[in-house]
Amino acid sequence: MPPHPTPWSSDMLPRFERATLTGLRGVDGEVEATLVRRAGATPSSAAVLYVHGFVDYFFQTHLADFFERQGLRFFALDLRRHGRSLRPGHWPNYTPDIDEYLADLDAAVAALRDELGVGWLLVNGHSTGGLAAALHAHRGARRDGVDALLLNSPFLDMNLPRWQERWVEPLLAGAGRVWPALRLPGLSPLYGQSVHAAHRGEWDFDTRWKPIDGFPVRAGWFRAIHRAHAEVAAGLDVRVPCLVLHAARSAWPRRWSDAARTADIVLDVDDIRRLAPRLGPHVAVQGIDGGLHDLVLSAPAPRAAAFDAMAQWLATVPPVE
Repeated sequence: MPPHPTPWSSDMLPRFERATLTGLRGVDGEVEATLVRRAGATPSSAAVLYVHGFVDYFFQTHLADFFERQGLRFFALDLRRHGRSLRPGHWPNYTPDIDEYLADLDAAVAALRDELGVGWLLVNGHSTGGLAAALHAHRGARRDGVDALLLNSPFLDMNLPRWQERWVEPLLAGAGRVWPALRLPGLSPLYGQSVHAAHRGEWDFDTRWKPIDGFPVRAGWFRAIHRAHAEVAAGLDVRVPCLVLHAARSAWPRRWSDAARTADIVLDVDDIRRLAPRLGPHVAVQGIDGGLHDLVLSAPAPRAAAFDAMAQWLATVPPVE
């Protein structure tokens, strides 16, 4: 039986509701993904599907506000083992193969296109969600249901020194085939501190689903991402219009500094600039001064600049009503 959504029910975010995509399979058996939408949103045949990153889930209600002002119905997807889709017994945010996320996207696109009346669809992916969205637009089973792609700091390469990418990364990826549960060094807590209101940021989110210290990085996940990055490096064939946004610069602080407020401290933006043109023939790339890794969580000025760039680009790829 193909994946399908359950009836919509109230979400923990005010004025939002959710539906579970059931019938998905993973290495750990049956899994679920979750669609989120604004309750009582104005009907439109044009929509956007937001896909989050690693150690993440959808909570950015102001992003939904922005897209609705552009005339798009807003949907978000919590991928399997993330956020609303995390179940007891799961390794949080783990995948052994990026194709699992492509299957989640296929199920979401099918639900939007076949059951919810969406006639034009933009996919907006952030970080790992941007990597999955690009690969889905390249070879996903329902890629024909995607009309445009908007990537916010897509995770196109490991943020490692060149010598580590050449020598250490293949060894860790190989270890992931034999010991997928092996724990590797994880994310710095500085990024979580830079965005959460209880620390040094302005945003409130559920730290059970987006912990400040992150979730363990397992070797099996590392191998899956390494293989996905190899696909990007070889070149994709995304035929739809694509906008890639990224912070203007990266920083690598070892302890708290103001650089964490004005730069991407998760990815190397030079990798994004280098690899984004390989996604396809219709890619525009733009840096945002003062932007964070998740550009829509940046300080007000760079956040506004990111939204302006998105709106100007959307005006060049008008949805078909």
